[in-house]
Amino acid sequence: MVLSKRARSTTFSTISDMSVFSPLRKHGGKDQSNQSSVTEFLLLGLFERPEQQPLLFGVFLAMYLVTMLGNLLIILAVGSDPRLHTPMYFFLANLSLADACFSSTTVPKMLVNIQMHSQTISYGACLAQMHLFMTFGALDDFLLGVMAYDRYVAICRPLHHTTLMNLFVCVRLLAACWVLTNFPALLHTLLMERNMRRENQSSVSHFLLLGLPIPPEQQGVFFALFLGMYLTTVLGNLLILLLIRLDSRLHTPMYFFLSHLALTDVSFSSVTVPKMLMSMQTQDQSIPHAGCIAQMYYFIFFTDLDNFLLTSMAYDRYVAICHPLHYPTIMRQGLCTLLVTVSWILSCANALCHTLLLAQLSFCADNTIPHFFCDLGALLKLSCSDTSLNELAIFTVGVAVITLPLMCILISYGRIGATILKVPSTKGICKALSTCGSHLSVVSLYYGTVIGLYFFPSSSTSSDQNVIASVMYTVVTPLLNPFIYSLRNRDMKGALEKLFHRAKVLSQ
Repeated sequence: MVLSKRARSTTFSTISDMSVFSPLRKHGGKDQSNQSSVTEFLLLGLFERPEQQPLLFGVFLAMYLVTMLGNLLIILAVGSDPRLHTPMYFFLANLSLADACFSSTTVPKMLVNIQMHSQTISYGACLAQMHLFMTFGALDDFLLGVMAYDRYVAICRPLHHTTLMNLFVCVRLLAACWVLTNFPALLHTLLMERNMRRENQSSVSHFLLLGLPIPPEQQGVFFALFLGMYLTTVLGNLLILLLIRLDSRLHTPMYFFLSHLALTDVSFSSVTVPKMLMSMQTQDQSIPHAGCIAQMYYFIFFTDLDNFLLTSMAYDRYVAICHPLHYPTIMRQGLCTLLVTVSWILSCANALCHTLLLAQLSFCADNTIPHFFCDLGALLKLSCSDTSLNELAIFTVGVAVITLPLMCILISYGRIGATILKVPSTKGICKALSTCGSHLSVVSLYYGTVIGLYFFPSSSTSSDQNVIASVMYTVVTPLLNPFIYSLRNRDMKGALEKLFHRAKVLSQ
């Protein structure tokens, strides 16, 4: 925490002392010609005396290493010791992770500048540093507030502490902290990018979404169809969250991941479908530049989060079937929370990477997107800048967030299949294969369209076919997940019957 406070003051001073901002102050921040020439910034650092640089480098390097090792030691201790699996240490582990990330946002760059005698930072790197600084700085504040609430419950209401601060509540509070910190940081980043946009980018203030290839006379039918599918998706996934929350028998790792998947599916559908429905109803196809970038960011974010959660669920099933005796030890609360937290961080990092790279591109007169949402590939085709770096990021980073999780899923289910075939029980084999087959069918549908669209684009494939394929994993897959992953499950059916029985009793 000491280094975090020092890093905050250091970063604020360096941001305020950026020499490149001086012409903006001189012209009131409205000189587009000066803004268009900015490709990098100069960080003046702490002191200008060269003889003090080695001493400062050694002091801050030692402080940074102590900060990282200390916080990582706390995370390791909380994850490995069952006695520390309590709400207080759960939030403490996340606070340590936030502190480590917060220090890593500013201190390494400062150390590199001191050692290399280089004060420059690129335009995209500066925006990324600002975004991460605000995210982890605000996350620190929210986690401290949540920890204060936990201490209040533990001291003022000790008999109800176990009930009020259960696992589901803690995870929900943590997710709320991430959302509440990530959204304002993204908002400030987009506003900063808009104010500092190059002159040729400023001509495009909005985009036009052509939507689905539907004849005008069929708009009403498809509006009702997609509205029904969206409402079913939202209500079905919220029902899953409610059942897992109310039934203590569902407080297991599998349903813990399922609750996060349900929340992700609701958010994933809400990123694109409401805008599509509004455009179909009002015939207004325009979307602001900042709104388009924000939609693309959250689309990539929840897509990646879906991938990682599906991988965690596959690993959970692998451990349950292949190592049933060690299941409680392996899939403990600390590991489940770590897998979800890492999924959120990696998804946020990948979405931010593509967003910042896109922010550096120029858009010319053409602002028509042949899609029903702001797709990254469609935006790259509209750009009149060099998109080779963006395409490289899609293939390299995409391998990490799409191909690797898919390989892990296939390997997990391959091991599950090999284990099941060793058991001479026809009934057990058919039941297990049926469950795995349903999961793998949705995984194949989801990953097949994503990989086909983004990794192997074909010039002969029409844009209408791409749009229809996108509907499969943006609308259909979140709709099917509640039925495939839960409603066919005996425990979920029992929890649903219990909920209906409770509602019937209360109504009487």
